[in-house]
Amino acid sequence: MASVTVVMNPKGGVGKSTLATNLAGYHASRGRRVMLGDVDRQQSAREWLKLRPPQCAPIAGWDIERGKPAKPPKDATHVVLDTPAGISDKVLEQVILPARHVIVPLQASMLDILATKRFLAELAEDRAVRKSDALIGVVGMRVDSRTRAFDELQRFLDGLGLPVLGYLRNTQNYVQLAARGLTLFDIAPGRVQQDLEQWQPILDWLEL
Repeated sequence: MASVTVVMNPKGGVGKSTLATNLAGYHASRGRRVMLGDVDRQQSAREWLKLRPPQCAPIAGWDIERGKPAKPPKDATHVVLDTPAGISDKVLEQVILPARHVIVPLQASMLDILATKRFLAELAEDRAVRKSDALIGVVGMRVDSRTRAFDELQRFLDGLGLPVLGYLRNTQNYVQLAARGLTLFDIAPGRVQQDLEQWQPILDWLEL
């Protein structure tokens, strides 16, 4: 059975797609048969995959047949799912039950913190989550450690009782790479060394 990682937060614009594409890029760089998919109708992951250069480590999309539900390729060993804002209870159950890891990204703004606080409280009470063996961790996105907002984010995360996997800085590296269908793991490490160092605790957690 494939190892499933779900990137989830009902608040839009928190960096879910950045996390999901780079997670898929990491698995691909390790020679794993990975699928990246969206759990919504927009299928933006599929559009990103169209930009991916053919010489890069392959990342598959959903197997889609007319009139049938989308499903991972049969040979996939790792699956990364990006979820939409405002995920329904039905979809939540569908993605949580098979998940090995659930990553919740959020930014250092009070609106993001409040929305994520409500979501995590709901997640803790959800029947599917209680039945699942998924590991849940949090990642701070587009973080500037010199700001007061970062201090507020740290205080919030310290009181969660969930593992804080790391903090990713606000850099154009993600934007520029995404526009070319690339991830941090597709280019020379020396060009993105600081970012790779920030990712290492997340990657270590994924291997648990």
